[in-house]
Amino acid sequence: MKRYQRVLVKVSGEALGKPRGGADPSTEHGIDHEALGRFSDQVAELVAARIEVALVIGAGNFLRGTQLATQGVDRVTADHMGMLATVINALAMQDVLESKGISVRVMSAIRIQEVCEDYIRRRAVRHMEKGRVVIFSAGTGNPFFTTDSAASLRATEINADLLIKATKVNGIFTADPKKHPDATRYQYLNYDEVLTRKLAVMDATAIVLCRDNGIPLRVIDMNREGVLLRTVMGEDEGTFVGTFPTQIPL
Repeated sequence: MKRYQRVLVKVSGEALGKPRGGADPSTEHGIDHEALGRFSDQVAELVAARIEVALVIGAGNFLRGTQLATQGVDRVTADHMGMLATVINALAMQDVLESKGISVRVMSAIRIQEVCEDYIRRRAVRHMEKGRVVIFSAGTGNPFFTTDSAASLRATEINADLLIKATKVNGIFTADPKKHPDATRYQYLNYDEVLTRKLAVMDATAIVLCRDNGIPLRVIDMNREGVLLRTVMGEDEGTFVGTFPTQIPL
């Protein structure tokens, strides 16, 4: 069975946040250290298997630049605030992973040298070759781009074998499975199908980056125990997005 050697995992900030409760209990905020711990255990399994690992973490558990912009905040300012929030999540993940004896480097697309390294592609690759987990923070460093786009960009730059989108649902469905229990899961999709069907798994820019650079994508449920390792070992988890069938592991 084929195994991917270098992977980038994109996890949403909401997946690491605490439920607010109240009128909208589905809304997440802050940092849930239990969720961090569960996710870090799965990352540790990859490190133990000698897989080169990079992470991109969103900031939805704190704020979204697009949401702030609708509330009257200047869009560029709002996006910069979102970038800084991703650094908070990255530092939290670094702390939990290091408590498990894993060597980690946080790299930022904007300069915050007092708390993390500047993003330099060659340095990031070297860290991974040495067995360190690299966490890419601050998105692309530019406004108007999501952390999904940042994940696709970094996956391309480091020549990742696979981009994993870790979510709360087990793949891509014909409709929102929480609202439509009869929705069915796609096993395989090509990039253009995701775009033409407007399947909201990642933004269009992220999908196009993957398509144009041949980066396969797998969308999985991060809450399934051991799912990251099974995915990297080539097992059929979630939904595979790529060039059917050449990129599907045999």
